[in-house]
Amino acid sequence: MSAHDELQHAHDDHGHDDLGIHATFRGYMTGFVLAVILTVIPFWLVMGHVVKDSAAAAVIILGLAAVQIVVHMIYFLHMNSKSEGGWNMLALVFTIVLVVITLSGSIWIMYHLNHNMMPLMDTSNLP
Repeated sequence: MSAHDELQHAHDDHGHDDLGIHATFRGYMTGFVLAVILTVIPFWLVMGHVVKDSAAAAVIILGLAAVQIVVHMIYFLHMNSKSEGGWNMLALVFTIVLVVITLSGSIWIMYHLNHNMMPLMDTSNLP
């Protein structure tokens, strides 16, 4: 093995896994355009009063927010199931579990606080 071959072999074996997504200008621009579109659509839905039912609007906005999170993870954080030996995916699952527990607990508490609060007094009969 020549000295050049040994240097080439040492250069190729530099400890980086090549499974991650490499950052390119095109990738960043694609992510940016998708993020802008996924931000403008909910803004337009709310400001233009496109969806009259507030529950349906909330579901649409939450769905678009979830898609935007995925766009950010793929195009800006360069996450996939193979990067960092799968540890990124494990951290993502753990984060999702914590967010679901926090949000569902907060909504449950707010619902029960609203349900158990005393009704407001009727002030129309006061002198």
